[in-house]
Amino acid sequence: MRESRLRRFGSLIASLIIAAVALALLVLSPWWLLLAVLLLAVLWTLATRIGHQAWSVTEVGLATIPQRLGASSVVVVGIAGVVAVLVALLAMAAGFEAALQQGGTDDTAIVLRAGSQTEINSVLDHDSANLVAQAPQVLRDAHGQPIASPELVLVASLPKKSSGLDANVEIRGIGERAWSLRPNVRIIAGRKFGLGLREMIVGKGAREQFAGLELGSTLNLNGQTWTVVGAFDSGDAHNSELWADTDVMAATYRRGSSTAAVTVRLTGADAFDAFKAALASDPRLTVDAKTTRSYYTDQSAALSKLIRILGITIASIMAIGAVFGALNTMYAAVATRSREIATLRAIGFRALPVIFSVLLETMLLALAGGLLGAALTWVIFNHYTVSTLGQNFTQVVFAFQVSPPVLWTGLKWALAIGLIGGLFPALRAARLPVTAGLREL
Repeated sequence: MRESRLRRFGSLIASLIIAAVALALLVLSPWWLLLAVLLLAVLWTLATRIGHQAWSVTEVGLATIPQRLGASSVVVVGIAGVVAVLVALLAMAAGFEAALQQGGTDDTAIVLRAGSQTEINSVLDHDSANLVAQAPQVLRDAHGQPIASPELVLVASLPKKSSGLDANVEIRGIGERAWSLRPNVRIIAGRKFGLGLREMIVGKGAREQFAGLELGSTLNLNGQTWTVVGAFDSGDAHNSELWADTDVMAATYRRGSSTAAVTVRLTGADAFDAFKAALASDPRLTVDAKTTRSYYTDQSAALSKLIRILGITIASIMAIGAVFGALNTMYAAVATRSREIATLRAIGFRALPVIFSVLLETMLLALAGGLLGAALTWVIFNHYTVSTLGQNFTQVVFAFQVSPPVLWTGLKWALAIGLIGGLFPALRAARLPVTAGLREL
């Protein structure tokens, strides 16, 4: 009795190790490696006797799925739900990250007051901003002027179209050469604001999310009336902002001649280190410099990580339920087919074809669920626009990105659930005593 228990315990441990190794390989492997494994499995079924047996058993199992349609549907729907939630949250994180990172390049730099993490809590005086703009690594335009934009970032409260509730929107005061600094920005309606005037232009995303930003509408900011004269599209997180003249904004909010940061275009991506060193060596400056790519990557990192952790946590909890659903379904399928499996074993079929049959059936059901969940998420959420609170405590408007890597992650989760849900029933089917199975009615 004790020896039998030890054998069962050893078999359980071995099964768990096999499941863990297979699961790790499945989740961590790139798509091309899994495709290679699939091709090898196909060749094995075509070229070997055991492979032929495995496919024969699999065909019989697949033919019985219509008789177990209800139980099989539970597996498919459960896995579809897991994949849909996971893909949606990963697409949200990818969209938020892309919206911010697309606003940065390696040949532009942003300079903040030393120790400041964001523009909203940075203050640079007028002299410091001028010294930064005059650095030799800053690119100059055709008129010999440095392509540098002293910018002021402030927050206003506007009602959202979706709820009518107030939310923070970012207002950016930009310098005269901001257009040369960001050549990707284009006016899509109206015109640019006039220098020295209380006029502003609104980003495409802000225009879609917030009320009262139509052309010709007016906003009351700090007791002053501003007119919306245009709309722009930058293709990045700046679409969430309202832009106006830096000097006029500073006067409206009584900020004097100070700005939050200076953004500059460098002579090249390789000039950043020299630019940073030049600023650090100037005793008149107490500033930090980053490439805009690095700055916006840092801005997106924390929230993107939080969304991914949340998505994986929720999907893991749902996956446990889906695994139990798959286990119940496949254990029931094995019990139903016990006489058939025993007969096959009695006429010479080995254990491996039986294991392959049950595993393949479960993986196919899991794949169907994964494809269903991924397709639904792509139809509903791809390019779906939302807004969330960013590092500057303002709303960042972005679109979900249901990209191929995100979809592939969801499908790998589906296959992993199918692997776990099918492995133990498959091993049970392979160990089923022939005599006991033949006695089944």
